[in-house]
Amino acid sequence: MFILASAGFWNLGKTDIAKAYIIPTLVAGALLTIIGLGLFFTNKARIVEFEKAYNQDPSAFVSAEIARAESTLNEYKTIVFKAVPFIIAACALIIVFSDAPVWRASVITTIAMLVVILLIDGTAHARVEAYYEQLISVERSQT
Repeated sequence: MFILASAGFWNLGKTDIAKAYIIPTLVAGALLTIIGLGLFFTNKARIVEFEKAYNQDPSAFVSAEIARAESTLNEYKTIVFKAVPFIIAACALIIVFSDAPVWRASVITTIAMLVVILLIDGTAHARVEAYYEQLISVERSQT
Protein backbone atom coordinates (compact mmCIF):
# COMPACT_ATOMS: atom_id res chain seq x y z
CA MET A 1 0.00 0.00 0.00
CA PHE A 2 2.84 2.39 0.80
CA ILE A 3 4.52 1.70 -2.54
CA LEU A 4 1.22 2.28 -4.34
CA ALA A 5 0.73 5.49 -2.38
CA SER A 6 4.20 6.61 -3.42
CA ALA A 7 3.35 5.95 -7.06
CA GLY A 8 0.12 7.88 -6.60
CA PHE A 9 1.91 10.87 -5.09
CA TRP A 10 4.46 10.74 -7.91
CA ASN A 11 1.82 10.65 -10.65
CA LEU A 12 -0.84 12.90 -9.13
CA GLY A 13 1.03 15.10 -6.64
CA LYS A 14 0.83 18.76 -7.58
CA THR A 15 1.50 20.48 -4.25
CA ASP A 16 4.78 20.60 -2.33
CA ILE A 17 3.42 18.43 0.49
CA ALA A 18 2.14 15.79 -1.97
CA LYS A 19 5.52 15.70 -3.70
CA ALA A 20 7.23 15.43 -0.31
CA TYR A 21 5.47 12.11 0.33
CA ILE A 22 6.99 10.31 -2.68
CA ILE A 23 10.30 9.22 -1.11
CA PRO A 24 9.09 8.59 2.49
CA THR A 25 6.22 6.34 1.41
CA LEU A 26 8.48 4.50 -1.01
CA VAL A 27 11.06 3.92 1.74
CA ALA A 28 8.37 2.81 4.22
CA GLY A 29 6.90 0.43 1.65
CA ALA A 30 10.31 -1.01 0.85
CA LEU A 31 11.13 -1.47 4.55
CA LEU A 32 7.83 -3.19 5.30
CA THR A 33 8.24 -5.44 2.25
CA ILE A 34 11.79 -6.40 3.21
CA ILE A 35 10.78 -7.08 6.83
CA GLY A 36 7.76 -9.13 5.75
CA LEU A 37 9.64 -11.22 3.22
CA GLY A 38 12.52 -11.75 5.63
CA LEU A 39 10.20 -13.00 8.36
CA PHE A 40 8.25 -15.17 5.94
CA PHE A 41 11.26 -16.99 4.49
CA THR A 42 13.04 -17.31 7.83
CA ASN A 43 10.00 -18.81 9.52
CA LYS A 44 9.22 -21.07 6.58
CA ALA A 45 12.70 -22.58 6.83
CA ARG A 46 12.37 -23.04 10.60
CA ILE A 47 9.20 -25.15 10.35
CA VAL A 48 11.21 -28.19 9.27
CA GLU A 49 13.63 -27.64 12.17
CA PHE A 50 10.73 -27.50 14.64
CA GLU A 51 9.37 -30.82 13.41
CA LYS A 52 12.78 -32.49 13.69
CA ALA A 53 13.40 -31.10 17.20
CA TYR A 54 9.96 -32.22 18.37
CA ASN A 55 10.39 -35.73 16.97
CA GLN A 56 13.83 -36.11 18.63
CA ASP A 57 12.77 -35.08 22.16
CA PRO A 58 9.26 -33.70 22.71
CA SER A 59 9.79 -32.60 26.32
CA ALA A 60 13.05 -30.76 25.52
CA PHE A 61 11.33 -29.13 22.55
CA VAL A 62 8.45 -27.92 24.73
CA SER A 63 10.86 -26.54 27.34
CA ALA A 64 12.91 -24.74 24.70
CA GLU A 65 9.79 -23.33 23.08
CA ILE A 66 8.48 -22.09 26.44
CA ALA A 67 11.74 -20.21 26.98
CA ARG A 68 11.64 -18.82 23.44
CA ALA A 69 7.99 -17.75 23.79
CA GLU A 70 8.68 -16.05 27.14
CA SER A 71 11.61 -14.18 25.60
CA THR A 72 9.49 -13.12 22.64
CA LEU A 73 6.66 -11.92 24.89
CA ASN A 74 9.12 -9.86 26.95
CA GLU A 75 10.57 -8.33 23.79
CA TYR A 76 7.08 -7.35 22.65
CA LYS A 77 6.43 -5.64 25.99
CA THR A 78 9.65 -3.65 25.80
CA ILE A 79 10.10 -2.87 22.13
CA VAL A 80 6.69 -2.99 20.50
CA PHE A 81 4.46 -1.71 23.27
CA LYS A 82 6.83 0.86 24.81
CA ALA A 83 9.45 1.98 22.29
CA VAL A 84 7.18 2.18 19.23
CA PRO A 85 4.54 4.37 20.94
CA PHE A 86 7.35 6.60 22.23
CA ILE A 87 8.68 7.01 18.68
CA ILE A 88 5.16 7.80 17.45
CA ALA A 89 4.81 10.49 20.14
CA ALA A 90 8.20 11.97 19.18
CA CYS A 91 7.13 12.07 15.53
CA ALA A 92 3.88 13.78 16.51
CA LEU A 93 5.91 16.50 18.25
CA ILE A 94 8.00 16.99 15.13
CA ILE A 95 4.80 17.54 13.14
CA VAL A 96 3.78 20.29 15.54
CA PHE A 97 7.14 22.09 15.48
CA SER A 98 8.13 21.64 11.82
CA ASP A 99 6.91 23.61 8.84
CA ALA A 100 9.02 21.90 6.18
CA PRO A 101 6.90 19.65 3.92
CA VAL A 102 9.61 16.98 3.69
CA TRP A 103 9.87 16.69 7.48
CA ARG A 104 6.11 16.57 7.94
CA ALA A 105 5.69 13.99 5.20
CA SER A 106 8.51 11.90 6.63
CA VAL A 107 7.21 11.83 10.19
CA ILE A 108 3.59 11.29 9.12
CA THR A 109 4.74 8.36 6.97
CA THR A 110 6.83 7.07 9.88
CA ILE A 111 3.78 7.22 12.15
CA ALA A 112 1.69 5.37 9.55
CA MET A 113 4.36 2.69 9.15
CA LEU A 114 4.70 2.27 12.91
CA VAL A 115 0.93 1.97 13.28
CA VAL A 116 0.97 -0.83 10.70
CA ILE A 117 3.78 -2.49 12.63
CA LEU A 118 1.81 -2.12 15.88
CA LEU A 119 -1.25 -3.72 14.29
CA ILE A 120 0.75 -6.64 12.93
CA ASP A 121 2.78 -7.11 16.11
CA GLY A 122 -0.34 -6.80 18.26
CA THR A 123 -1.91 -9.77 16.53
CA ALA A 124 1.42 -11.62 16.54
CA HIS A 125 1.68 -10.99 20.29
CA ALA A 126 -1.76 -12.52 20.78
CA ARG A 127 -0.74 -15.59 18.75
CA VAL A 128 2.51 -16.03 20.71
CA GLU A 129 0.61 -15.66 23.97
CA ALA A 130 -1.89 -18.34 22.92
CA TYR A 131 1.00 -20.58 21.79
CA TYR A 132 2.72 -20.02 25.15
CA GLU A 133 -0.43 -21.05 27.01
CA GLN A 134 -0.68 -24.20 24.88
CA LEU A 135 2.95 -25.03 25.63
CA ILE A 136 2.36 -24.57 29.36
CA SER A 137 -0.62 -26.93 29.23
CA VAL A 138 1.41 -29.51 27.27
CA GLU A 139 4.25 -29.24 29.81
CA ARG A 140 1.79 -29.78 32.68
CA SER A 141 0.32 -32.82 30.99
CA GLN A 142 3.81 -34.30 30.47
CA THR A 143 4.63 -34.15 34.18
